[in-house]
Amino acid sequence: MWLRTPRPGRAEPAVSREQIVRGAVALLDEEGAARLTMRRLAERLSTAAATLYLHVETKDDVLDLALDAIFSETVIPQTPAGDWRADVTALITGWRATMLRHPWSVTVLDRPLLGPNVLARTEYLHATLVAAGFTDPHLTAAAYALSNYVIGSATMQAAALDHDHPEDRRAADRHLHARRHLYPTLAAHGAPLANDWDTVFTHGLTYLLDGLTPYKSP
Repeated sequence: MWLRTPRPGRAEPAVSREQIVRGAVALLDEEGAARLTMRRLAERLSTAAATLYLHVETKDDVLDLALDAIFSETVIPQTPAGDWRADVTALITGWRATMLRHPWSVTVLDRPLLGPNVLARTEYLHATLVAAGFTDPHLTAAAYALSNYVIGSATMQAAALDHDHPEDRRAADRHLHARRHLYPTLAAHGAPLANDWDTVFTHGLTYLLDGLTPYKSP
């Protein structure tokens, strides 16, 4: 929806765009993207579906607006620390936290990420890397590596936690133990679901930043 020309102004409908977005985010948080329909959203807002179409054309428009809205929660430092690693870490950590608060977001990242909040986040990441001395092709590679890491990490964690039950973990451990001759390392170090996600994410980000450092200009 971000690339379409805005519609001409109309009489103010009973429900505002802001109310639609808040209602959509709440519905998505509770039930996930698969359960979002215009009819169910209209019912939640105590209005008719036709009212929603005064603001949006399709359900995809609602997803675009909701996805961009949640990324307003990712704080973009107004006063950078002056240490590019610290600045990137602050942004990436906040970005991950936003997606984990709204796990449905990881399932709709195939949407065009052109909303103002998403673009502000992406601009900050690129600007921080440029200021640190990254130039193409290293700039693009670094930005993609960081973006892919946080998205991949959040996607794996959201999926795992959605199925994370103590009995499942015990069953996974038993499965690996019984096949330890095939998977000795996994059997010795536990099932992936047993990970401390925060610690693993922090270590992984450190490894990634260490690997990027040699490719920036002094």
